[in-house]
Amino acid sequence: MYVFAPKTALFRAGLLTLTIALLLSSCGFRRQKYENPIAKDSEQPDKVLFDKAIKDLEKGRYEVSRLTLQALMNTYDTSEYLAKAKLAYADSWFREGGAHGLAQAEAEYKDFILFYPTLEESAEAQEKVCMIHYRQMEKADRDPMHAIRAEDECRNLLVQFPNSKFAPRAQQLLRDVQEVIAEGEFRRGAFYHTKQSYPAAANRLQAIADHYPLYSKADEANWLLGESYTRMGGRFRQKAGDSYARIVREYPLSPFVEEAKKKLGSLEMPVPEADPVAYNRMKYELENRDKPSLSSTAFGIFKRGPDVRTAAKSGTPAMEVFRPSVPVSVPVPGETGAGFTGDVTVQQVTDSTALDTQPDARQGRAADGTAPGAPAAGPPAEGQAAPAAGAATTEAAATGGNGETAATQSGDNKSNNGKKEKKEKKPKKENSKKK
Repeated sequence: MYVFAPKTALFRAGLLTLTIALLLSSCGFRRQKYENPIAKDSEQPDKVLFDKAIKDLEKGRYEVSRLTLQALMNTYDTSEYLAKAKLAYADSWFREGGAHGLAQAEAEYKDFILFYPTLEESAEAQEKVCMIHYRQMEKADRDPMHAIRAEDECRNLLVQFPNSKFAPRAQQLLRDVQEVIAEGEFRRGAFYHTKQSYPAAANRLQAIADHYPLYSKADEANWLLGESYTRMGGRFRQKAGDSYARIVREYPLSPFVEEAKKKLGSLEMPVPEADPVAYNRMKYELENRDKPSLSSTAFGIFKRGPDVRTAAKSGTPAMEVFRPSVPVSVPVPGETGAGFTGDVTVQQVTDSTALDTQPDARQGRAADGTAPGAPAAGPPAEGQAAPAAGAATTEAAATGGNGETAATQSGDNKSNNGKKEKKEKKPKKENSKKK
């Protein structure tokens, strides 16, 4: 019993030390140094407030730090530490994390860039905005919303601050993000190819081949693209050959090179030479690609974010916005036949007399008295006799001046004669009463 007592006490002491360390780290005693401190030593009140806020920020007291920074910005609106305080306010939300915290941090970083666009810290703020969406990216087969937003924000950093020290890091982040987006498009294209929906597969794979040439599976995408065009018929023979030729020329170390050369031979198309720049780039990528660890292989399915180990480490990422294209099987409107190619113009009507002189189309009659759509009266065709003059006179006699028929006129005359006879009978009755 007494032999194992020292070991048991040592084990308990180690366990107690580990527990205390975990409690201290969780209670905020672990200090994380701030990236943008002010080295100037001063006793000015605004500097004192800034130092106090930074200490709270480093110790994880984010709410207290934000209250101190707000007091500094509201009280000393002309302080030389105002820009630093506004950036630290955004950093407090960024460090706090969470969906709400990251959304607040993005809004504050955007405001900082708007107010201080010429400062070097504006490039840092833009990089933090890119990192906000980069950290929230889903895997390639899930919602690509944050991946698309991260691509836009990293591209904005390279466009607005191309000479910043944060530009190389943003360029690598952009390559990682585009690897995730291209992987999602490739999986959808491969699915359509497996289901033998070749026009849909060709549409997805063609977009990858044209827009993301740095994608790690671009050679396989071009191979499936050529196969899809081949099975779509001889009309797409040239496109299939271009896909096979791109594998040989731009991906010379790919395992699909030999098969692509055979396909080009069967299509009776020339085999291009390998591009030496593409050869050196692909060799560098294969030598510097990160290898998966045992833990990442075992627990990768439980990871929320994507795997970007295979992303390119060199090359210029795509700077254009990725837009879906129209499948090649859909006919182009200009090729189907001649249509209206002019311009449609609209002008204001100045003369409104046409509304008073021209007939109203809603009344059901045109200007010549005929119904809409009825053929206009004209000279008789050849071989057809003209109407007799007697018939015309008979019709005119049967019709009144106002277009009324003779029967209608005779009926009106009878009713008028009846009214006169009633008026003549009334005086006779009055004379009989007087007598």
